[in-house]
Amino acid sequence: MDLDLPAEALELQGLCRDFAEKEIEPHAESWSEEERFPSDVFLKMGELDLAGLLVPEEYGGADAGYVAYVAAMEAIGHADQSFAAAWNAHSTIASLPLVAFGTEEQKQKWLTPLAKGTRIGAFGLTEPTAGSDAAGIRTNARRDSGGWIINGAKMFITNAGTDISLGVTVLAVTGTNDDGTKRYGTFFVPTGTEGYTVGRPLRKIGWHAMDTRELVFSDCWVPDENVIGIEGNGLRQFLDVLDGGRISVAALGLSLAQAALDLAAVHAGQREQFGRTLSQFQAVQHKLADMATEVDAARSLVYRAAWLADNGRPFSEAAAMAKLYASEVANRAASASVQIHGGYGYVRESAISRFYADAKILEIGEGTNEIQRNVIARSVMGRYSTGR
Repeated sequence: MDLDLPAEALELQGLCRDFAEKEIEPHAESWSEEERFPSDVFLKMGELDLAGLLVPEEYGGADAGYVAYVAAMEAIGHADQSFAAAWNAHSTIASLPLVAFGTEEQKQKWLTPLAKGTRIGAFGLTEPTAGSDAAGIRTNARRDSGGWIINGAKMFITNAGTDISLGVTVLAVTGTNDDGTKRYGTFFVPTGTEGYTVGRPLRKIGWHAMDTRELVFSDCWVPDENVIGIEGNGLRQFLDVLDGGRISVAALGLSLAQAALDLAAVHAGQREQFGRTLSQFQAVQHKLADMATEVDAARSLVYRAAWLADNGRPFSEAAAMAKLYASEVANRAASASVQIHGGYGYVRESAISRFYADAKILEIGEGTNEIQRNVIARSVMGRYSTGR
């Protein structure tokens, strides 16, 4: 069993680490305080071919695979979670539907600028009344003179309101089947389309530098060529690409947990109490030991899911396990790190305070952890359905 990262992944990780140290980490605090997404830095990522790591080369991507992508996320997420989360949404749920189901024309027109990083992408699923219940969405699309009219609203959507947003891929109800079940379609709505309104930025507990908004569609017309994949199969298409997004969120959690551990260890080695550094107290040592053990366990789960995906193996259960565990480890590590920092960890000038605020959403986004447990349980019970 070879546990070493491939040379290409290590090289990519090194590139991302250098980029993060120069372009992200020095500015992360100010971006957070200003609640501003740094479009200029994202464009620089595109210049380094980092915006389309999961996209085939013929459309401007790097086709690096999930293992390399996780390695890259470890570096970017370690520097700032807001920027990494925006990059995650762009790289996975905003791009992968076009990779998997887009026509050649759609890939040339929309996927290529996303992969090259000249524009940023968004995906609209969640609604004011539908989150974990993806099938319960109410946004609808009806046929109209060579196209579709979309009405409804989406909530908590990433990357839709920046100055480089290309558009949003939207899931909508398109009718009912003969058996009464809903039909769904996936539509690409370019920024600036009449009837498509981007709301004000939402103020969040964490991820302050990431653009998050409500989207409203009011008699928004798009042509037939903006339908991605097969009309009627939109929900299935989204679920097919969701597992890749879960690996990415798991990697985001892993990067946060590692950053929390690193910050705690450095602080413990410098802070003195009762004539000794914190690192000399067994209570602190045990916290660090627990954090390190859980971070390594999370890393194994995340890279296992990525390896399965890269090798064409079933990885839905592994992705759910990785997302579930890494997100919860991230929250535990962030909390323990703040505890070790003491008062210094509770002021907003400290890096750990940002990571602590960012951690909670990892248990919610890309499918809540309750949903992940449902996915895992169905998979486990499916193996015993034959009565073995």
